[in-house]
Amino acid sequence: MNIIEIRFLILFSCVFIINLFTSAVIAPPKIIFAEKDKELLQEILNKFSKDSDLPVGDLILKLGNDFRGTPYVGKTLDLNAEEDLVINLRELDCTTFVENCLAIALTIKSGHPSFNTFAAELEKIRYRKGHLDGYVSRLHYFSEWITDNQSKGIVEDISFKIGGLKHPVLLNFMSTHPDLYPQLKANPELIKEIKLIEYKVSASPFFFIPKEKIDGCESKIFNGDIVALVTKSPGMDVSHVGILFKKEGRVYLLHASLSGGKVETSRVPLADYLKGSKNTTGIFVVRAN
Repeated sequence: MNIIEIRFLILFSCVFIINLFTSAVIAPPKIIFAEKDKELLQEILNKFSKDSDLPVGDLILKLGNDFRGTPYVGKTLDLNAEEDLVINLRELDCTTFVENCLAIALTIKSGHPSFNTFAAELEKIRYRKGHLDGYVSRLHYFSEWITDNQSKGIVEDISFKIGGLKHPVLLNFMSTHPDLYPQLKANPELIKEIKLIEYKVSASPFFFIPKEKIDGCESKIFNGDIVALVTKSPGMDVSHVGILFKKEGRVYLLHASLSGGKVETSRVPLADYLKGSKNTTGIFVVRAN
């Protein structure tokens, strides 16, 4: 083999390795869905695409109301050992309800409403830096969901703007309770990565509205704002999330309710709704861009 052939072989090998690496990096995630999910999404897109000029918050609220009555089902993202992009519009928990409404709104706003656009928007919202790269890449803690989606330009954390006070977030629940998470129980080597994420997020500044002061901030809250209920449960940040809306000047909650078993609205204003919750100390509020 002469020097030219050797150089060609080296060049060919380098190109092959680069192409292989690039293909691995940009490979799309495996999408898990039922045919009914695709049908439901198309019905929703057909119904609301005409509303693409609405403010994104108003569109999110419209979409959320369209999901009213959808059954509450928890842990729909954790049914498989592998971390795949799960699309389930038939069954919702509080977080997937918010994520789906936001992703559909962004899909409609994109001007290219389709199943593939929706899947891409959902991945961007649900995973750190917008890319699914295993179980740890999912934004498990909603406080990080807020900061990561703010860094991507999807939402703005408005808690401070509307009168929020500084609030320390001290996360360790996942790393200290791995038996509650099938993927961590099956893959204990991931716990170390979760700990690093908990430490990093806990070092970030957060602001919240104490529940006693919510009624004084209601005029600054818009339809379709996303709310997270801040909890004092050790090692956790929030206990529930939903969508806010105004009625007769008061702020109410639209959410996938565990106790109600479906997507529904609160019967009383949010400030009153939270009075009986001993573990809820206040709220984070974010607004879609």
